[in-house]
Amino acid sequence: MIALVDMDCFFAQIEQLDNPQWKNKPVAVTNGQLGSTIITSSYQARAFGIHTGMRLKQARQLCPALIQAPSRPQRYAQVSRQIMSSLLAITPDIEVYSVDEAFLDLSRCQQLYFGASDIGQRIKRRVFSVSGLRCSVGISGDRTTAKFAAKKDKPDGMRVIHPALAEQTLAPELVTALSGINKGIASFLARYGIICCGDMKRVPMSVLAKRFGHLGRRIWLMAQGKDPEPLSYNVKPPKTIGHGKVMPPQTRDKNVVLIYFQHMSEKVAARMRCFHYQAECFFIAAKTDQGWLKTKTHAGFYTDDGRVIYQLCQQFLQLYWSGQGVWQVQVTALAPQQGKQLDLFTEDNQQRQQVNTAMDNVNHRYGEFTLAPARLLDKSAMPNVIAPAWKPGPGSPRDYFL
Repeated sequence: MIALVDMDCFFAQIEQLDNPQWKNKPVAVTNGQLGSTIITSSYQARAFGIHTGMRLKQARQLCPALIQAPSRPQRYAQVSRQIMSSLLAITPDIEVYSVDEAFLDLSRCQQLYFGASDIGQRIKRRVFSVSGLRCSVGISGDRTTAKFAAKKDKPDGMRVIHPALAEQTLAPELVTALSGINKGIASFLARYGIICCGDMKRVPMSVLAKRFGHLGRRIWLMAQGKDPEPLSYNVKPPKTIGHGKVMPPQTRDKNVVLIYFQHMSEKVAARMRCFHYQAECFFIAAKTDQGWLKTKTHAGFYTDDGRVIYQLCQQFLQLYWSGQGVWQVQVTALAPQQGKQLDLFTEDNQQRQQVNTAMDNVNHRYGEFTLAPARLLDKSAMPNVIAPAWKPGPGSPRDYFL
């Protein structure tokens, strides 16, 4: 018995909770007061067609009464940690899937309750009691079907799909209704006539396994309500540590583009230092009218220094950018490692490490970019947002921000 707890428009709901005058009103959360893109929105705003990723200007055209709420990631992290900790009273077998979702394996504690519906209602009451927020709960025999069930009756819903009825329930649903099946996978499946989950059994599992490996075998079973993937109770080390930033459309001023790249470089470096990670290879990209300009570049040594990463960004622009309008930048450390010996043999590198340590200490105490390269000091008005893969755990909530 697997349950998925899915908070309803989590960030927006917290803003409405903390600002009672916004209750039942259209609210959109943006990355700071200056943020121009919507992170999430309340259901009242969604009724106007407003969605995540939409520009605030366009959203106001759809809903002139839209309330803009600057994101408060520390508050969201605090509430998420309270909710996830409280769920341990239901079962100790919990996988925190994201900041607003958690899987609960209820198999070992079923006898303590009065069936799936009873457990689901207890979960909802517990979440509300510790946070004042509503959630939706889906319960079934595997994680994919439970996640599907949780989405069906949002907001404030609960649906139970008995494992014996899972295949029958999923059969008429589009394969894209299942978590993990994106447009690319769906396009491949469509070539074999697999549009709905019920079509999956017409094709041998080996066809999907040959194309996608283990994932293909899993997808074949997922569509029949038999996802074999167990819950994961440990937070896995990150495969990447990255930051991206949307900028004013058609930005052609090289100095402005460099400022954004430096901003992202320093954020990546600070986050790596926070968790004692270093990286040697970096993905650097800029979105333009002609698509993404991108490259993987090597520093030649493991580093957690924003200055080194920024130098790679400067080289990237010099080699790949010819002045076209830029819409977005991205800097990502690839395959970060812990415990790597940094290059500390030169006096300059030792001084840089001391500078970074002092800067981190000040910024952790007084706020991000209290100390920073001079032209980034005004960037403190751009708060962080919580990473999709944020996991509540020991330590300060600031440790988990993007």
